[in-house]
Amino acid sequence: MESKEILKFCMENGLLVDNEVLNLLSQEGDVDSIKFIIEKIKRYSQGKIISRDLFIKNKEQVNLGFEDLPEDKKKNLEGLSIKLGLRIEILKERATLPQKEDEQNNKGKGFGVKILSSYLKQGKKFGVEDFVGYFKARLSDVKAILQERAELENLFSINRLSSARQTVSIIGIVYDKKVTKNKNLIFEVEDLTGKVKILVSQNKEEVYKKAEEIPLDAVVAFKCSGDKEILFAQDILFPDSILPERKRSSVEEYVCFISDVHIGSKNFLEESFLKFIDYLNYKIPGTPEVSKIKYLFIVGDLITGVGNYPDQEKDLIINNLEDQYNYAAELLGRIRKDIQIIISPGNHEGVRLMEPQPLYDEKYAWALYGMENVFLTENPAVVNIGANKDFPGLNVLTYHGFSYPFYADNVSSLIKIKAMNSPEKIMDYLLKFRHLAPTHGSAQYFPSDNDFHFIKEIPDIFVSGHTHKSGVAYHNNIMIISGSSWESLTAYQEKFGNLPDHCKVPLLNLKTREVKILDFE
Repeated sequence: MESKEILKFCMENGLLVDNEVLNLLSQEGDVDSIKFIIEKIKRYSQGKIISRDLFIKNKEQVNLGFEDLPEDKKKNLEGLSIKLGLRIEILKERATLPQKEDEQNNKGKGFGVKILSSYLKQGKKFGVEDFVGYFKARLSDVKAILQERAELENLFSINRLSSARQTVSIIGIVYDKKVTKNKNLIFEVEDLTGKVKILVSQNKEEVYKKAEEIPLDAVVAFKCSGDKEILFAQDILFPDSILPERKRSSVEEYVCFISDVHIGSKNFLEESFLKFIDYLNYKIPGTPEVSKIKYLFIVGDLITGVGNYPDQEKDLIINNLEDQYNYAAELLGRIRKDIQIIISPGNHEGVRLMEPQPLYDEKYAWALYGMENVFLTENPAVVNIGANKDFPGLNVLTYHGFSYPFYADNVSSLIKIKAMNSPEKIMDYLLKFRHLAPTHGSAQYFPSDNDFHFIKEIPDIFVSGHTHKSGVAYHNNIMIISGSSWESLTAYQEKFGNLPDHCKVPLLNLKTREVKILDFE
């Protein structure tokens, strides 16, 4: 419907319309339905200027009016209603209840998506013993990896150290780390049997360089000489993450990775995101690879949320969670249905910050639960894609990246390179320790019998967001991908010196392992 025709109809009814609503109405082709909406808002409100706020204030009455429309017209206007902040119940009725892991995987039969991780447990009160058990589990898991290393000779538990000088290997959790007045490093390391001090001399440059990297609470191995009073490090071994090869699919399929879309923000780069959707739907010429895109990962902060930082309300164009999720579902619903969309939560989406973060709350995100090609996961998560009778698929570890600022600000090598602008370096660093948040306090976490931040199975791909910086790298054959943002720079981000990248989409060919960065900015 032409905007001039809308303006004329409004004036005939004694109404004015603001530019935002005019643009939305002009995109619809059903003239009679648009006139119907305008008449309804006139009838149910006293306002003379039609704005989005006017629709929201009168949403219940306007939604009741939608029931008078024929079914085909209701369906055609669903997208518009979400943009206007309305909630049409007929759309909500299509949403399913929250899916269990097996239901999510069954949904993907024939589509090459399988969610391998699940952390959901009943809530409980936590005590000191839960944190003790959590760290015991970490020590046990990492020790099992390190003790297979042939370099570790004379592996001792700490309580077996004697007063006689000896050459030993120790595996333990780093309890404390200090710099002495002589600029040496001294660690206090513990296992299940006791604690011991280990000194790293600055004269041993290679060992000292490794020692500087070690975060508190990491599990590492030391080759030492000394006695039970103090040991002197000769070498340090990290558990590390290593793949023997880069697996390649027998079928040429592609996967896209994005994060930090921030739908609902005034700074949401919607025009660029719509261009990305057009690309996926064959609407951009000269892109023959599009037909082979089968997977899209969205690694956290699909929506911008409410109340995540001081005065965020000033940055919102959609000011409640449910409507943000609804509009996200409307946008993702435009993507062709043979692309499987895997979505994990971040720190903006009304999900608890304590990790592992659960699935989106169905109360607010019901519209996403109703989409057949959408798979919702926890954070972190492991998802297998591309499996077929000739190929086991690729395992993708997704983690939004809430712990990353801590390491960028506390690890000397990462401080030097201002790693928040090179997040792939932080991810590379954490892979050395096979852990997403080794230091207590680097992320809020849920203590349990298993340390879910521990990288038990080495992934083929490790993907994150949160930093709003695009990056691709490899660590021992593991592909590292960091997602950019679809939100322009906010005043809050600028205050922290963020230099975000915008609208960059890594596109990976599962057969050749070639990756290229698409730019929709």
